Amino acid sequence: MPNQAAPNLLSWASDVEADAIAQAARAARLPFVSGHVALMPDAHVGIGATVGSVIPTKGAIIPAAVGVDIGCGMIATETTLTAADLPDTLAALMPLVEARIPAGVGQGHDDDAADEALGDLGRPHTGLSAKQVTTVARQFGTLGSGNHFVEVCLDERDQVWTVLHSGSRGIGNQLATKHIAEAKTLMRRYFIELEDPDLAYLVQGTPEFTAYIRDMLWSQRYAMASRARMDQALSTALFGVVGKGSRLRTINCHHNFTQQETHHGKDLWITRKGAIKADTGDEGVIPGSMGTRSYIVRGLGNPSSYASCSHGAGRRMSRGQARRALTAESLTTAMEGRTWNADRAAALVDEHPKAYKSIDRVMRDQQDLVEVQHTLRQIFNYKG
Repeated sequence: MPNQAAPNLLSWASDVEADAIAQAARAARLPFVSGHVALMPDAHVGIGATVGSVIPTKGAIIPAAVGVDIGCGMIATETTLTAADLPDTLAALMPLVEARIPAGVGQGHDDDAADEALGDLGRPHTGLSAKQVTTVARQFGTLGSGNHFVEVCLDERDQVWTVLHSGSRGIGNQLATKHIAEAKTLMRRYFIELEDPDLAYLVQGTPEFTAYIRDMLWSQRYAMASRARMDQALSTALFGVVGKGSRLRTINCHHNFTQQETHHGKDLWITRKGAIKADTGDEGVIPGSMGTRSYIVRGLGNPSSYASCSHGAGRRMSRGQARRALTAESLTTAMEGRTWNADRAAALVDEHPKAYKSIDRVMRDQQDLVEVQHTLRQIFNYKG
């Protein structure tokens, strides 16, 4: 159940830093916030707005609250395979995934297979340079870096699932960065002082607001379609290694986005920064960290959270803190029994399970937000 963490701020987090509460409270004090800000159980400090926060606004949007990875989210597919169908190791899957789902900063496909799919997305409001157009095509269906990943998991029935985390790649970042800068310019132009410059906002009805919404919605479509392409490539590779298999159902959901919704009798912009829409019956994917469990959930439509839930475990350490405090050796121990990028252990220390909060505690904190359908354990992990 939530608690009143600060004025105009409800929190579901039993493990949350004082800095995150203070940051969320700054957003909650903005005059166009309509209602309370909801902090999810995985909340932690972000840029401008708290990661794991749901911000209801009327007449304005904060671009930095959506963030620079517009449309980042999860996709999971339940397959007909069971643990009994799998080989003793999925080592043969790793080179296929590496080849078919490029990962890392700036990485992309070397073909133009994305052109047809991209044609269905329309175009962003902002005109793209020739270089950006090329990058949009090359990076479509690619993983990115940081905490983006590909997994094969087993649920409590030993049913096989594929799970993937990714967003709108370089173009989403570039478009978001452009609009965040424009919002800050407008704040200076009109002498609007904010507690945090990253809370700069765009007012509905202005050309800047309209341009941002169009670019944001396009980036969300790009991210969702990109995940779908990777998910198809992943399941095809898996079925090729196993020698059989088909897809049963797929869940594809954003956790960095904003959209218009009606809550408490008001038409609002609901910005979910590191949060999933969890209205009654909505299916979602909540990943844990490397080496821990993930969850397939169904939303309960809790009105106090604006029908939202957490998007993952939430970081306990910054990447720098994790690299200083944790070791490749302890990460290797934590990932024992799984097929993963073990040769890159030193580079992946900042994704160590101990750098994140307990996903089990996060799930206990939000029993009034979602119900668990399936609990997944990883057997294959590929990091961006």
